[in-house]
Amino acid sequence: MEKQIQKYLPLSESTYYILLSLVEPRHGYGVMQHVETISRKSVSIGPGTLYGAFSNLEKAGLIRAAGEEDRRKYYVLTDLGRNVLAEQIRRLQIMAENGDEVIPLLEK
Repeated sequence: MEKQIQKYLPLSESTYYILLSLVEPRHGYGVMQHVETISRKSVSIGPGTLYGAFSNLEKAGLIRAAGEEDRRKYYVLTDLGRNVLAEQIRRLQIMAENGDEVIPLLEK
């Protein structure tokens, strides 16, 4: 794995969900709603956390502004952001597979 990608991993839960939401362009409120929906309401990101994360992720080159409409600024993943997210998903898949192997032992 490239060092450029590795330095961002593992992603925090909130960062993971923000990046997952930005596979398509979304504005802040849209990201907050999408995160709640896809996490089945297990993750909720407030505006302060979200806009701080947007700033940090934009500086890191993982997201970029994708335009404005009706005073709403839209963001989307960069190529680096897509690669980081893909690697995080791969890591999570391995973790889930490891968990699936252990579940029968826990149920004894």
